[in-house]
Amino acid sequence: MAATRTYQLTTKNMDENGPARLYDGGGLWLFISDNNTRHWVFQYRISGMENEIDLGSPPKVTLHQAREQAKLYRALKTRGIDPKHQHEAEQQSDAGIWTFDRCAEAYIEAKSHEWTSKKHAQQWRATIRTYCSPVFGQLPVDQIDVDLVLEVIDPIWCTKTETASRVRGRIENILSWAIVRGFHEGPNPAIWRGFIEHVLPSKNKIAQSRHHPAMPHHRVAAFMEELVSKTSISALALQFLILTAARTGEVIGASWSEIDRQTQTWIIPASRMKAKRKHRVSLSSRALALLDNLPATDGWLFPSLRKDRHISNMAMLKLMRDMGYGVKGNRGPYVPHGFRSTFRDWCAERTDYPRELAESALAHVLKNKVEAAYQRSDLLEKRRPLMHDWADYCFTATPK
Repeated sequence: MAATRTYQLTTKNMDENGPARLYDGGGLWLFISDNNTRHWVFQYRISGMENEIDLGSPPKVTLHQAREQAKLYRALKTRGIDPKHQHEAEQQSDAGIWTFDRCAEAYIEAKSHEWTSKKHAQQWRATIRTYCSPVFGQLPVDQIDVDLVLEVIDPIWCTKTETASRVRGRIENILSWAIVRGFHEGPNPAIWRGFIEHVLPSKNKIAQSRHHPAMPHHRVAAFMEELVSKTSISALALQFLILTAARTGEVIGASWSEIDRQTQTWIIPASRMKAKRKHRVSLSSRALALLDNLPATDGWLFPSLRKDRHISNMAMLKLMRDMGYGVKGNRGPYVPHGFRSTFRDWCAERTDYPRELAESALAHVLKNKVEAAYQRSDLLEKRRPLMHDWADYCFTATPK
């Protein structure tokens, strides 16, 4: 039997007749047997042990594919992960095994029907791809334990706390889905209480919760005086947002079909509300007058220059930044959504209106289940004076 030749792989000697071992670098070899069968092999050393993985045979597996696979395995080895686990997981996935990535995609597809924005699914996929997939994406979901979950979130827990918390929550949801479907035996290793809380510091101890910066209510009148001097659609939308204490998405997606002039009410369907419940907004005389200044269309209240679209969800934020507001602004770090808090502070500090009226105006769901059970009405008629007083305050309050 001829001796096996070992030398550097080139595109020319890939057609060598065996036996031979052609080295491409980085642990990647092309083995040629004496009967001229060929196999790509990745060799590596971990924990003092020599190992090798068969990557398949050319031409089914090309040189480029073999190099990319070897690159992935080297990256895993650098992080202390034995590449053979990844390789086994890939083989199991091909055989129909439910890997974490596969479960994640199934979960996202299942839940996307209830998400109000397509961005949610995009954000979920980006999170999984960035943080989870490199560590255990191709592992069978029933092999994921607390140690693997921590391998993902521990490195970023103190530096990117909000992101890490979000990642942990998404892992928990995906694993819960897998448990219900019978692909993973409980308990869920990503649950905070009873598991992760014992090895990581509390999120509240290392990062303060960030709220939308709200303009103090005594500054609203001066802001409105400046705002009404602007005639852009985004400026009118921001005025309407402030006068109705509504959310950005509710305002930019408003259509004329939702406006009832006779009852002076803006009726937002459940499909566009955060709590998935229809919400009625009492329109003050100032809000109705603003509507009279809007372009006459059959569609959106605040149409975009681009045909058949409403303005962007960034339009009002950009307007405020151009006016010197925002996180980097020199006039205050305020954002459109913060005006809901401004309205709520005004209700508490400057009026005698009951708390439930303010909460109902903001379309908040009562947390107290007993209170919610008795309060079936949305208190629309009682809210009308409240919204009129708020509109008057927005235009007449003396700035301090």
